[in-house]
Amino acid sequence: KKLMKIPVSTKNAPSAIGPYSQAIEHKGLLYLSGQIALAPGESSIENSDANQQIDKVFTNIESILVEAGGSLNDILKLNIYLTNLENFDLVNKRMEEIFEQPYPARATLEVSSLPKGAIVEIDAIAKCD
Repeated sequence: KKLMKIPVSTKNAPSAIGPYSQAIEHKGLLYLSGQIALAPGESSIENSDANQQIDKVFTNIESILVEAGGSLNDILKLNIYLTNLENFDLVNKRMEEIFEQPYPARATLEVSSLPKGAIVEIDAIAKCD
């Protein structure tokens, strides 16, 4: 039985910087690759401010979800990677502003580094109807 993987891609989010898709749809779920604070068409992160990077990451995630016909509120699970857990409260504050309850399930990890010098990366699993 063939696995049906449907790629989702938009020019409104940064292109993949490696051999992966922005997102893959499979059986009503959308698996989003990790997003960092790259602007579409850019090859480096312009801003080192944590709040601005967090905002850009969620903007990139939202752009991919919109391309798939969804929204941020379709997210079921987030994995958040921070180079400094001191930014944990900033992520919480932003999530309270952009998500409705019930909030997505999530895991938050501190990592030693991220691609392109990012300070935050987020991947997601969302439902797509």
